[in-house]
Amino acid sequence: MKKSILMLLICSLCCISTGFAQSNNPLEVAFGDPFIVYDETSDRYYMYGTGGVENGFMAYASDDLKNWESQGAVYTSKQDKAWGTKDFWAPEVYKRDGKFYMFYSAHWKENPTNELENYRIGIAVSDSPIGPFIDMTGAPLFDPGYPIIDGNVYFGEDGKLYLYYSRCCYKHPVQSEIADWAKKEGLYQEIEESWIYGVELAADFSAVIGEPKLLLRPPVSLADKQSEWESRSVTSREVNRRWTEGSYLFKKNDVYYMMYSANHFGGENYAVGYATASHPLGPFEKSASNPILEKNTDEGGVVSGTGHNSILKDRDGKIWCVYHARTKETGNERLVFLDALEVLPDGKLVVHGPTVKP
Repeated sequence: MKKSILMLLICSLCCISTGFAQSNNPLEVAFGDPFIVYDETSDRYYMYGTGGVENGFMAYASDDLKNWESQGAVYTSKQDKAWGTKDFWAPEVYKRDGKFYMFYSAHWKENPTNELENYRIGIAVSDSPIGPFIDMTGAPLFDPGYPIIDGNVYFGEDGKLYLYYSRCCYKHPVQSEIADWAKKEGLYQEIEESWIYGVELAADFSAVIGEPKLLLRPPVSLADKQSEWESRSVTSREVNRRWTEGSYLFKKNDVYYMMYSANHFGGENYAVGYATASHPLGPFEKSASNPILEKNTDEGGVVSGTGHNSILKDRDGKIWCVYHARTKETGNERLVFLDALEVLPDGKLVVHGPTVKP
């Protein structure tokens, strides 16, 4: 009895010292690229992500962010307006004027040159957060001429909308000092990269406005302080690619924060950094404190592969970083984690994780 009381006091003191509620990590939801929306009408949370159903998406619902109930498939490619054929990834759902809009990535069926990665971003709509979501037009939102994934939308205070996405690494070799190093070491003949772009989005989600603008990319110089952590998939001899993907934009104190992930999503080095700007379309400057979320196995922890995050403001006003990761116990399966996110008085962004449940 005394031991139980002592443990309870220790846990209470830990929660008081951090000043944040503790999540039940990892959640029993096997999603990659998780995204949670709070619906005030039903007073419930709804989670979407990659996985769980073939050629589509499923959802989970919760009242407390700890206990989640499967809602089954909420989108399927078995519909007349479907334009995607496989690899349905990274759904994000936004409520607007009583309807729910799902932005997602998939392999486009219009593929005359038989590209291996023919990804585009589309939009499906539903009257309910649990679907069914129906494609708006039967085609991707737009075609920039190269494969794209990871659509994220920012709703500006002036009424303007902005779409952010990642150009895939596929067939995108880039010259850099890390590419020169890899070639000299006999590792890879070339290094492919993914870059994050932003573009204004029409108010009715029907099209993009203007030309996409390059916002973030991996460093060119090895002297760049970001180069070490953003090149780990190459330097660890994992793969000949450097990613800048999974972007998420939010605003705090007149500063625009863009969070993003680097390295291979299937490896242990997947990690999150951020950049800041004074305008939704930049220019963005990466933080000197990057990465702000990464594996803790080098320090005796059990979590790795931390990445592709989104942000949730819960019903009580707490801010959470929602992301996927792996543990030594769960192996290669990606599970959902929630950890507290804080913007410090000096503007620095901090994720209080990765954590696991007591």
